[in-house]
Amino acid sequence: MVEMHLAAVRVELPTNTPVVLLQEVEGAHRTLPIFIGTAEASAIAHALQGVVAPRPLTHDLLLNVVALLGATVERVVVTELRMGEDGAGTYFAEVHLRQGDQARTISSRPSDAIALAARLGIAIYAEDDLLDEAGVVLDSDDDDVETPPDELVTQFRQFIEGIRPEDFSQ
Repeated sequence: MVEMHLAAVRVELPTNTPVVLLQEVEGAHRTLPIFIGTAEASAIAHALQGVVAPRPLTHDLLLNVVALLGATVERVVVTELRMGEDGAGTYFAEVHLRQGDQARTISSRPSDAIALAARLGIAIYAEDDLLDEAGVVLDSDDDDVETPPDELVTQFRQFIEGIRPEDFSQ
């Protein structure tokens, strides 16, 4: 496993699709781009900003349940990318819990696992094989990874404000 840094949540243009960028902490600093949904991007952006909702949001609720059951989230791991017959890829992840002396693993969408990690400030990992397959090395002068969090949130808000119902029709 390779430790990753949550480098950014951005909106990919021209498709206006949210993407989360995970970057290797050490080594070649490969970046793993994972396209996610709008709601998931919002959840991650809120966690990065430290926004506290007046009522628990879905990820907060899950963390409250985990705590009530006497467990803790130790880490999240992006495990694999499965390619469909249509050529589209789906990422998979796991949430690793500790309950007393028992380790437990729960299958998760990467966006949900990353949202939990961002709320807790815990480590995010990716499997070595996955990084070999899907990781990309960005140019060192590419400022996408170095974008300040406030700018990322501003870009995301602009994206949200521009959404129309017909954007989701097939």
